Amino acid sequence: MTKTLIIAEKPSVANDIAKTLGGFTKHDDYFESDEYVLSSAVGHLLEIAVPEEHDVKRGKWTFTHLPMIPPYFALNPIAKTESRLKVLNKLIKRKDVSALINACDAGREGELIFRLIAQHAKAKQPVSRLWLQSMTPGAIREGFKKLRSDEQMLPLADAARCRSEADWLIGINGTRAMTAFNSKEGGFYLTTVGRVQTPTLSIVVEREEKIKNFVSRDFWEVRAEFVCAAGIYEGRWLDHQFKKDETDPEKKAERLWAKAAAESIVAACRGKQGNVREESKPATQMAPALFDLTSLQREANSRFGFSAKNTLGLAQALYEKHKVLTYPRTDSRHLPEDYLDTVKQTMSSLSETNNFQQFSSQILKNNWVKPNKRIFDNTKISDHFAIIPTGQAPKNLSEPEQKLYDMVTRRFMAVFFPAAEFQVTTRITEVSGHQFKTEGKVMTNPGWLAIYGKDVQDDADPENSGNLVAVAQGEKVKTEKVTANGLVTKPPARYSEATLLSAMEGAGKLLDDGELREAMAGKGLGTPATRAATIEGLIYEKYLLREGRELIPTAKAFQLMTLLRGLGVDELTSPELTGEWEYKLSQMERGKISREEFMREIAQMTQIIVKRAKEYDNDTIPGDYATLTTPCPNCGGVVKENYRRFACTKCEFSMSKTPGSRQFEVAEVEEVLSKREIGPLQGFRSKMGRPFAAILKIVRDEEHNNFKLEFDFGQNQDDEDAEPVDFTGQTALGPCPKCASGVYEMGLAYVCEKTMAKPKACDFRSGRIILQQEILPEQMAKLLNDGKTDLLPGFISQRTRRPFKAFLVRGKDGKVSFEFEERKAKAPAKASAKTKAAAEDATPPVKKAAVRKKKVA
Repeated sequence: MTKTLIIAEKPSVANDIAKTLGGFTKHDDYFESDEYVLSSAVGHLLEIAVPEEHDVKRGKWTFTHLPMIPPYFALNPIAKTESRLKVLNKLIKRKDVSALINACDAGREGELIFRLIAQHAKAKQPVSRLWLQSMTPGAIREGFKKLRSDEQMLPLADAARCRSEADWLIGINGTRAMTAFNSKEGGFYLTTVGRVQTPTLSIVVEREEKIKNFVSRDFWEVRAEFVCAAGIYEGRWLDHQFKKDETDPEKKAERLWAKAAAESIVAACRGKQGNVREESKPATQMAPALFDLTSLQREANSRFGFSAKNTLGLAQALYEKHKVLTYPRTDSRHLPEDYLDTVKQTMSSLSETNNFQQFSSQILKNNWVKPNKRIFDNTKISDHFAIIPTGQAPKNLSEPEQKLYDMVTRRFMAVFFPAAEFQVTTRITEVSGHQFKTEGKVMTNPGWLAIYGKDVQDDADPENSGNLVAVAQGEKVKTEKVTANGLVTKPPARYSEATLLSAMEGAGKLLDDGELREAMAGKGLGTPATRAATIEGLIYEKYLLREGRELIPTAKAFQLMTLLRGLGVDELTSPELTGEWEYKLSQMERGKISREEFMREIAQMTQIIVKRAKEYDNDTIPGDYATLTTPCPNCGGVVKENYRRFACTKCEFSMSKTPGSRQFEVAEVEEVLSKREIGPLQGFRSKMGRPFAAILKIVRDEEHNNFKLEFDFGQNQDDEDAEPVDFTGQTALGPCPKCASGVYEMGLAYVCEKTMAKPKACDFRSGRIILQQEILPEQMAKLLNDGKTDLLPGFISQRTRRPFKAFLVRGKDGKVSFEFEERKAKAPAKASAKTKAAAEDATPPVKKAAVRKKKVA
């Protein structure tokens, strides 16, 4: 008797199918019944590899071997899941297996996973397709009644293969071409690019360029305090005739751009009476939608500082190991329309746990689980539905796992609760023809916010809630206090993982072409399952640094963008390539374009990328480069910027644009050329990625009869053979805390004059840069003379990479240490943890003296 082999994408799906169909016996890696053999993959089991006969090993990536468009695509097993692939191969080759059912996830990737397994096993059996968007028993049984034919699935299979092979071709050829270009002058400089990775990097680099080029502008806001019979309230002046200026988003109704204008309003309103009018109306706020993976990663990053990779790992463990969450790698925020009973069962299970009993019971009692397109909508589900709890009681969760589980479960309950209700009041106080706006928002019914601990009672304090003191009908209020507050505009914030995930998800909105924008709608750059890996890959390849919650592009990232822009390879810096692919692949899924046509276009694109990289050298890459006004220190010639260096146009003098992985600004190059020295500068990075500060000097290179740039850490003064330092003519900053002699500024340190004497009579030395905070001479003078600096805000913890504020204080033993400002009593745990982390970092950098010198090529 012959049997049909069912291959699911994940073991959990295989388990669900076995339970629903019944009659199965469990073996080690598969189930078997009279009719079926049932097993599963564990995601992708195979990956495209360079065919052996066409492979060129790393380190020999030159233009000679490019472009690389192999006649066929070889497959390699993924090492960590190879044992599962062997199980499926063995089952496919069983003599009694006469047919196959593809039960992988309903979508392009699920189709590809199965097709590659069948290809690798050289399967000859006929194939049917099980298409499931819901894992309820009813949906599974219905799916087996309506199996799709292999012919129906061929367009989707073609699209899946094309996407995979096109990504491979662009990634391999782009990476090897850019690596070959950057390695032309010797060495091997790996420069990775990709369809998703590089546009993502471009988003971060463009934001950093806006921050660097941002010029702050002064503006003023006028605020007033008004007194009425019931109390005091505050209002902010606004221009009631203001119209939004699309060309200048910094212009706002409450901003004044001249101090005189602000002061004239203050003079006109001071001590005057005001008339009040106000409007009060109800407002509602719905609960946020259920989580998909991207929104879960954003929320966890914002609330707990979890990286996207960490969140995915935790969610995967809650799904696979603990079985308390549904499948996390989803891009849907909706549930199947036949899931009402499942949701009620889950709520019933939650009602038995102390944490959620009150709210889940309330949902069931009030019959709030009912058909609602905001929650249950088959049209908004592709491969998987939203992330929700399974109803299984969690046991032995780690603290991070518990936090994530609670977050998902509260969101799950919240979507079924009524909206939160508020009374929103807008008050306009008019004084001498000027209008001041005051807003108040009072919660009248917490609705879903009750799940997060909010209550009407929370609004009892007007200062915290926005509740306004009452003004009687027709009452005149007095302007008690009115001030003009000087402020400055701020640059855009750097991306965090949460905001970058949002930018990747919404990347399609940046496209001008309507069809491409529509093709990318709901997709963006990458998939929810791959975005975390993309960000981690950019960090691993040293394109991005993670500093606290900020993502900062490196000099390598700027260099890559300069190269790609110069080459005109816009396909790799814009989401447009993804948009074009999605549009054409969706056309292919409908049978409107062929696989061959699409792959021909990809081959042409590959040829163009390589051709452009071959046409240029480092000094001919187009770009907006500077011509310096300061002459060459070697011959007096003109120094010009090119792709990688600042180089003289007459002689061999040149200097790197990125010493110590820090990008030079043109003004800094002008200074170092004119003064032969600059610094201390911060932002350099060691090979291990650790930040450091240094002075840069241009010194004579006797060996090559030229000048060169090198780091100076002031170590020459530590050499026993060095000449004693003469501080004559310099003013001491204060008395040495160890011997009372004068302390002077010298290079990257503040040192006692007797430390530099011969013989050495003291050892006091304190760094000018401590935990990335520059200690200015006036602050060191305060430390030496008063025993304590001002509160300094810019220290960066070596352990947590987070900023903290501290005083530097002088100890009785002459040592310098940290002192922390008193914390408010309401958050002692956080304050003590932060204080402890900072204290652990304090001692070494204060005492540490840099002792190395490095040439900069």
